[in-house]
Amino acid sequence: MAKKKVKKVAKKKAAPKKRTVKKAAPKKAASKTKTKTKRKSPKKFMEPKEITETLAAVTGKGPMPRTEVTKKLWFYIKKHKLQDAKNRRNINPDAALAKVFGSKKSINMFQMTKLVSKHIK
Repeated sequence: MAKKKVKKVAKKKAAPKKRTVKKAAPKKAASKTKTKTKRKSPKKFMEPKEITETLAAVTGKGPMPRTEVTKKLWFYIKKHKLQDAKNRRNINPDAALAKVFGSKKSINMFQMTKLVSKHIK
């Protein structure tokens, strides 16, 4: 039997669709009655608090917000390399921090704020 040659016919690609550009909606004129409101900061959260002398030996003197106390504590811990090398969550206090934490034992960093809160009034 003779084999018939089948001609392959290339299919035409569909014409690309025309892109339509959406027109932007006309902007509304700003009403004159609107007043700008400033974002209020949480005053109680950022309120400077008095700190005890034992904590002031580590962080420095003066009333300061809790956030600033935490920043200065971490600066002290990193400067004196008091983080545990194997488990970075633990802090090995030196003599000054031991007075603040109340013990010379290694503590977890999540317990640190609880222990420091006793020194903030």
